[in-house]
Amino acid sequence: MKDKVITSLLLLIMFLNFRDVMVDLSLNVPTSHIIEESMIVLLAGLMAVYLIFDMRRRTRKTKLLLAELNTANARLSSMNNKLRNVKAQYLHEVENQFNDWSLTPSEKEVALFMLKGLSTQEIAAARNTKEKTVRQQASAVYAKSQLDGRYALAAWFFEDILQQEDKAA
Repeated sequence: MKDKVITSLLLLIMFLNFRDVMVDLSLNVPTSHIIEESMIVLLAGLMAVYLIFDMRRRTRKTKLLLAELNTANARLSSMNNKLRNVKAQYLHEVENQFNDWSLTPSEKEVALFMLKGLSTQEIAAARNTKEKTVRQQASAVYAKSQLDGRYALAAWFFEDILQQEDKAA
């Protein structure tokens, strides 16, 4: 907006000085004065033309950037949707494995919290239970899954992901 105002003012200055030059020519004003005012007309015109071309260039650049941004947003949205789908599939597979191990709902919840990396104390706080209860449920998860501990539990699920990536590569 500011550029348009400045351009309009330059064109107005150019027009008014051009009219003054025409009047000065008819009044036989000294040539040096006419040259000075003609220079003002020329400079104002050149600056106005420069600003017009610059505004057009910036408008084209802005449109290109906007198109790139829209493309990037569309790709990001697509990736987010894919990630949501993969997450849902992964959680479904985790749930299936918990069912295969015959975990109780409480053991499933504790196992899921362990997979998320929460400590025994954090799990107890999140479930509003005692740490001893969480430790007992965790021990039941390890026994039913035949795994040695929380790292083995996490590795069991993580290893499947890595094996899938190895096959894809």
